[in-house]
Amino acid sequence: MEQPRILIVDDESRMRKLVKDFLVRKGYEVLEAGDGVEALDIFYAEKQIDMLILDVMMPRMDGWELCKEIRKTSRVPIIMLTARGDERDELLGFQLGVDEYISKPFSPKILVARVEAILRRAGGAAGEEKIEAGGVVLDKTAHTVAVDGKAVDLSYKEFELLEFFMENQGIALSREKILNGVWNYDYFGDARTIDTHVKKLRSKLGDKGDLIHTIWGLGYKFEAGE
Repeated sequence: MEQPRILIVDDESRMRKLVKDFLVRKGYEVLEAGDGVEALDIFYAEKQIDMLILDVMMPRMDGWELCKEIRKTSRVPIIMLTARGDERDELLGFQLGVDEYISKPFSPKILVARVEAILRRAGGAAGEEKIEAGGVVLDKTAHTVAVDGKAVDLSYKEFELLEFFMENQGIALSREKILNGVWNYDYFGDARTIDTHVKKLRSKLGDKGDLIHTIWGLGYKFEAGE
């Protein structure tokens, strides 16, 4: 099976090389662009791009404009890299359809882990039809969930929420990221709807509801431990 192809877009060649080296070690095929205009040319010229990793501040066309252009025709997963820490920038990114938002400096290993998680979710990498963690078994094909061997009846959205949590194990997820991943990027509702769904999901999972940890001031994290 072909490995996913990832397009890295950053005007800093050192940053592109750093990210590329870590991704290549994991077996990914990596393409590079130095700005948004070059990235668009590559994106539309290539037959398959499975993910874009974009810097925000670039000449000719910045990351925001590039994201807007890509989203006119494609839902390809996008990770945005930025030196900024402004929450308004992060919210703008999610509104534009960014799947993940990572501030510089960052750990390349964490970036690779998030790339893998997003590609599994998007179907861009070979993934199992069943996800198992901490006694919880989620079957994507049958759309069923079992806790310690006993079936649990979840609503469609509760199932998607649990799937999102389990595919991003160990990663702290903000409410905005969860809305983006489960309700999809063009949902502009109140992020507090996440709290309501998490409460119901925890209740239905019984003791295993404790696997969904609250990250105060941010959101949630699913962690089953070793």
